[in-house]
Amino acid sequence: QVQLVESGGGLVQAGGSLRLSCAASGRTFNSYVMGWFRQAPGKEREFVAAISWTGGRTLHADSVKGRFTISRDNAKNTVYLQMNSLKPEDTAVYYCAAARSSYSSGVYSSAAQFGSWGQGTQVTVSS
Repeated sequence: QVQLVESGGGLVQAGGSLRLSCAASGRTFNSYVMGWFRQAPGKEREFVAAISWTGGRTLHADSVKGRFTISRDNAKNTVYLQMNSLKPEDTAVYYCAAARSSYSSGVYSSAAQFGSWGQGTQVTVSS
């Protein structure tokens, strides 16, 4: 199992940008599908983005497509979420997650497929 630590959250005005980082422990980081999820107060946790082992395949939720970009640096055991054109409705706690996969091109969007989770980082977008 991999341990995950998120950073980069904060308060930003609508239209602004933030980049979240998730540092992973363990020597097998490059065999994990990595994902970002978020949970707003009173709402269920929702999928944001995911990326395959090599980074060659990504998946983004429709609500963030064109504004957010997931990427990874396997040499640094780190996954990123670049968030541009932020909206107040993006306000949430953002969680990094990892899923073991046998397929280098696999990506997942279901939280149930991710076995390791970070503690979350708060993102607040003011109007």
